[in-house]
Amino acid sequence: MTISAGAPVVVGVDGSTVGLDAVRVAAREAAQRRRPLRVVHAFIWPLMGVSGRPAPGGPVGGGLRHQAERYVVEAVAEVGKVAPEVPVTGAVVDGEAATVMLAASREAALMVLGHRGLGGFAGLLIGSVTVQVTSRALCPVLVVRGEPRTDGPVVVGVDGSELSREAVRFAFEEAAYRDAPLVAVHAWRYPTPLGSGDFVPLTYDVDAYGDEVGRVLAESVAGYAERYPQVAVRYRPVHGTAAHALTEESKNAQLMVVGAHGHGALGGLVLGSVSHAVLHHAHAPLAVIRQAAGRP
Repeated sequence: MTISAGAPVVVGVDGSTVGLDAVRVAAREAAQRRRPLRVVHAFIWPLMGVSGRPAPGGPVGGGLRHQAERYVVEAVAEVGKVAPEVPVTGAVVDGEAATVMLAASREAALMVLGHRGLGGFAGLLIGSVTVQVTSRALCPVLVVRGEPRTDGPVVVGVDGSELSREAVRFAFEEAAYRDAPLVAVHAWRYPTPLGSGDFVPLTYDVDAYGDEVGRVLAESVAGYAERYPQVAVRYRPVHGTAAHALTEESKNAQLMVVGAHGHGALGGLVLGSVSHAVLHHAHAPLAVIRQAAGRP
């Protein structure tokens, strides 16, 4: 997929305070990228046979649809406070949240979602919406956990896969935008000597594994370090599970970046236990990269 020069940053809103946190982050992301921002509210009621229009004789401005429109107006106003230079539009789109956001991802440069909220985004991280959006979106998805910090590094999980390289590219871009250092994390566990396929924690043997770990990390950032010389890079080889390593690193990070799929310790990140652990326990916003994306 090639992202056009005019592709917007898209943010989903639902009237919650968490949704407004996502709006503020999306506004800053749009400003950094010099892209327009599109605010979207998924209006599910027509699918359930409810028009959302005010009841006959009801107050002017009443009804579920007017409420949804107020959510969008409030979000657009918030963008004006955070990044007044960003062109912003808003829309109430009929449909279920995941379906609406996946459709919006086709033309988006980045999608921003709050980690939980009301209505269509309720229980985002533990329900089906986040799984569907992060695993099927046609653009990077940034899941916001409250107001993010402005200090700390951008942390990216690497495993040597092609998609991991795209996650590294995105992470370098974000680090440059934020004037932040980058930490590249590679986590692994060793197979048992019996060859059972199980994994057990063993003492890190630098002589046996150090060169291979160093190769994975070095190859993962090859080219990008030269492209972004202003970004200071640190390598973080971790012996242990990917979920634990990334969660621990998130404590001091301002952003986490991971690929949706890969191999080795980070394989199946979005749909497996690692994704659930990171999404539930990370202490920083999380960007999930599902596929390589061209840039103009």
